[in-house]
Amino acid sequence: MCKKFGCQPHFEAEKKTNLKNRISEKFSELIRKKEKALITFLTAGDPDLATTEELVLTLEKAGADIVELGVPYSDPLADGPVIQQASQRALKAGTNLKKILQTVSRLRQKTQIPLILMTYYNPLLKYGLEKTASDAADAGVDGFIVPDLPMEESAEFSVYLNNKGLYLIPLVAPTSGRDRIAKITENAKGFVYCVSLTGVTGIRDELPDNLKSFLDTVRSCTRAPLAVGFGISTAEQVAVISQYCDAVIVGSALVKNIGDKGKSPALTDSVYKMVKNLKEPLKSDNNEKRVSLSGR
Repeated sequence: MCKKFGCQPHFEAEKKTNLKNRISEKFSELIRKKEKALITFLTAGDPDLATTEELVLTLEKAGADIVELGVPYSDPLADGPVIQQASQRALKAGTNLKKILQTVSRLRQKTQIPLILMTYYNPLLKYGLEKTASDAADAGVDGFIVPDLPMEESAEFSVYLNNKGLYLIPLVAPTSGRDRIAKITENAKGFVYCVSLTGVTGIRDELPDNLKSFLDTVRSCTRAPLAVGFGISTAEQVAVISQYCDAVIVGSALVKNIGDKGKSPALTDSVYKMVKNLKEPLKSDNNEKRVSLSGR
C-alpha cells in the first residue's frame, strides 16, 4: 500500500494548491511586457546531457522564454525523422528520465527559466507516476507534455502533478473538433499546445491555410495562453503565427541544427544566433511588423 495515499482505492483526490509555477509567472511577465513567448525544444542528451545543460543556458541568453526537454524514447510515434534520430543518439549516450531530472536539478542552480519535460507515457509508467511527479518537482521541473496520453486516461497523472504544483499541458489538433477541444482545455494550466497540422513533427516550408480558424476555435474554448507548434522553423513563420497566439514553439529546426553541429565548437554560437533571430518578431517593438496570415 502506498504510504502517501493510505487506503485510497486508486489515487488521492486532487488537492487545492497555491504553489507558484514558473510557466504561469513567465506568461504574466510577458503580458506586462506586451511580448509573445518563444518556446524552444531540445532532445535531452543529444549529443550528451552536459551539452544539453549548456544549451538551455544558451537558449535563455538568446531570448527563449520556456524550454521543453524531450525525453528520448525508442518508439516516438508523434515525432518526425529529425527528432527520432536525436532520440536515438541520446539513448545511445545513456540518457534516461532519472539522468534528465538530475540535469534539471543542476540547471536550477543557474537559471529559473521554465522547464517542461516532453515525454511519452511509457517512460513515466516505468519510472512510476507518483514518483515522477515528486522527483520532477524536487528537481525543478514545471510541467509535462505527453503526446500519447489521452484526456480520458490522464486523471491520475494530472492529480499527482497538481499536488506538486506542476502542470500537464494539454494538446489539441485541427482534427479535434470544437466539443473535444472544449473538454480537453476545460481545466488547462500553463498553456494549450496547439498542434498546427496533422502528422508528425518536422520542418515545413508552408503553414496550413486553416490555422487562424483553428486557433479562433481554441481561443473560444479557453482563457489559457495558446502556443502553436509543429513545423515552425523561420522568423518569418514566427511573425505570422504570433498574431493569433500567445507563444510559438520551435523544435525540429533547432534539433536539426544541434544534430548537424554535434559537439562542434560552433554549436553554441549557432544555436544562440538562431534563437535570437526567432525571438525578434515576438518582442513588443515588433508587434506592428507582423504579417497578415491571410496575406502570406
